[in-house]
Amino acid sequence: MGMTRTHWASIAAVVLALLFAGTATVVAGEDDGPAGPATPDAASADAGFARDMSVHHQQAVEMSFIVRDRTQNEEIRSLAYDIANTQANQRGMMMGWLDLWGLPKVAPGEAPMAWMAKAGGAHAGHGTKDAASANSSGDADTAPMPGMATQAQLERLGELSGRAAEIEYLQLMIVHHNGGVDMAQGCVDLCTVDTEKSLAQGMVNAQRSEVELMVDLLKKRGAQVRT
Repeated sequence: MGMTRTHWASIAAVVLALLFAGTATVVAGEDDGPAGPATPDAASADAGFARDMSVHHQQAVEMSFIVRDRTQNEEIRSLAYDIANTQANQRGMMMGWLDLWGLPKVAPGEAPMAWMAKAGGAHAGHGTKDAASANSSGDADTAPMPGMATQAQLERLGELSGRAAEIEYLQLMIVHHNGGVDMAQGCVDLCTVDTEKSLAQGMVNAQRSEVELMVDLLKKRGAQVRT
């Protein structure tokens, strides 16, 4: 039952990604209108989200490929494939938008999550403290964005196998997804390009659904969500 929900969420996310990708050129080329500036600038929330979420997604893809090689459990392997496939598609689309907008994929000198500081209330400053700390200290065990695993955690995942690897992956990915949901909600609140806001809302919905599934999978393995 849970896997059916995840498969539908993943399929929907990929379909949305393909639809958004097909309209990205039109959106980028339109004149300014009710949806906001047609071409965001490098300091905008639109550009910041596309850059940061691309990095965030890349780690989810990496973790998913790691666990597929460390377990033979088809339930976990299927989940990992769904996450990797969906987030790789979405990452490619966001990188494509940056190209269409003529903006850099990396912003030297700008801390990850700086764009979130523009949000008021619950989003203000979220993730920027850890990002700044990571940049200044060079600490490989400090995650640069909300929910991201540290290098030490990735290495540990690669050393485990079977049930232990499954639990580690689920615990890491739940935290990763929750961080991604917060980032995506920030774009829903701040981004000006309607197509990007719609993609971000799709991320929020799909990743929340996957978190529910992963919590259930952890319980089946006698483990709990990592806090």
